[in-house]
Amino acid sequence: MLIDILTTFPEMFSAEAPAALGLSIPARARKASVVEWHATNIRDYATDKHQKTDDRPFGGGPGMVMMCQPVWDAVMAVEAKDPRPARRVLLTPQGRPLTQGLVEELAKEPRLLLIAGHYEGIDERVIEKLSPLEVSIGDYVLSGGELAAMVLMDAVIRLLPGSLGAEDSAETDSFSAAEAVGKFGKDLAGRRLLDCPHYTRPREWMGMAVPEILISGDHEKVAKWRLEQRAERTRARRPDLMGPE
Repeated sequence: MLIDILTTFPEMFSAEAPAALGLSIPARARKASVVEWHATNIRDYATDKHQKTDDRPFGGGPGMVMMCQPVWDAVMAVEAKDPRPARRVLLTPQGRPLTQGLVEELAKEPRLLLIAGHYEGIDERVIEKLSPLEVSIGDYVLSGGELAAMVLMDAVIRLLPGSLGAEDSAETDSFSAAEAVGKFGKDLAGRRLLDCPHYTRPREWMGMAVPEILISGDHEKVAKWRLEQRAERTRARRPDLMGPE
């Protein structure tokens, strides 16, 4: 997959620096050529000598608004660099909530083009012209779309084949769709559940023992227990995910 990021702070996306994308799974995936990403500075497409990308809003009010032309020119130029069609994504608090289902959808794309806005936002006219998928990572406001873009990238990259050490590791993450175990859990199949509790050595710690089922060696019973725990935890913590029982 190719991911292009349009931003006024391209240094935030350096894979060489010890930043979010330069470590762990994203870094390994890039090294293995599972994914590549490039950050483009929108200022490079400004037309004035000061590389200005923003101006005061019409109608008055606080803050600045990103102008149409630098954003448009940046998108056109970057898209022309690679023949793969790009799925345009604008990171904005007004967008569609970023869910695991949406992440799975985006992970199937050959190319993403992420637009990280800044200031009070982007001139609505260029948004209408570009018609991007507008995505929000939560009901709060950040200083810019760069951190939101990184969150989206991390979530997408870990789903790409070859990114994780165990290819089935993501299948039981929180919000992944549950699968029935034998005849058990058919009513849960397809529901997006929270993850189950996990344990490792030592078998006893501060008087607390690992559940016996996990050391029984019965893989089907372990799988059933984990699905039960996922359902129980989801009912307790996120009943909205369960829907009508």
